[in-house]
Amino acid sequence: MSFYTIKELPESDRPREKLLKLGAENLTDTELIAILLRTGTKGKNVLDLSRELLKHFNGISGLSEASIAELSRFKGLGKAKAITLKAALETGKRAGVVSKKPKISSPEQAYKLLKNFSFSKVEIFGIITLNTKGEMINIHQITKGGLNFTHITPKEVFYPAVKDLSNAIILFHNHPSGSPEPSNEDIKITHQLIKAGNLLEIEIVDHIIIGKNLFTSMKREQLI
Repeated sequence: MSFYTIKELPESDRPREKLLKLGAENLTDTELIAILLRTGTKGKNVLDLSRELLKHFNGISGLSEASIAELSRFKGLGKAKAITLKAALETGKRAGVVSKKPKISSPEQAYKLLKNFSFSKVEIFGIITLNTKGEMINIHQITKGGLNFTHITPKEVFYPAVKDLSNAIILFHNHPSGSPEPSNEDIKITHQLIKAGNLLEIEIVDHIIIGKNLFTSMKREQLI
């Protein structure tokens, strides 16, 4: 344990100054937690407190799973610091989930992302944009209600795909009737969009038709 204060450290070794100079990615877990805690406790500077905290909870992952009550019981924290830590770690956890791009390698994986559209009472048509690895970039809703998707133009379909710099897309639309059976018009417009995609070098890898807790993959049914 060290008995020096943070202010007694060389400026280059102080967590806040180090973050400003080198960036957050170059700080240790101890230094990042120290910035969140801000101050230590009697006879223990904030770096020592952070180090002991991480050791007690077996690192960042264990710390993020600890409850506010468990954190508050750790000597030197208290409720205010425990709340600050919990909020910061939960934010980081959520950011990790948001930034993770799901890879879509089967119709089931695509349907899982689109399942909520099965509850819509009006027809919705959209696309999933994909990168070169087959990972989802975004889900774009192109039309909702009114005219069905067979009346939309390739420009409307491929504009968000070009904007996302996507390598491929998955078409999707729902059937409010509940049956995912593709109509002749569904098949016809899909083939027209495939031709347009070929000109833009954007592949249409599938067309998912969503029914009531059911779906049809036009690729799997060998309709495209």
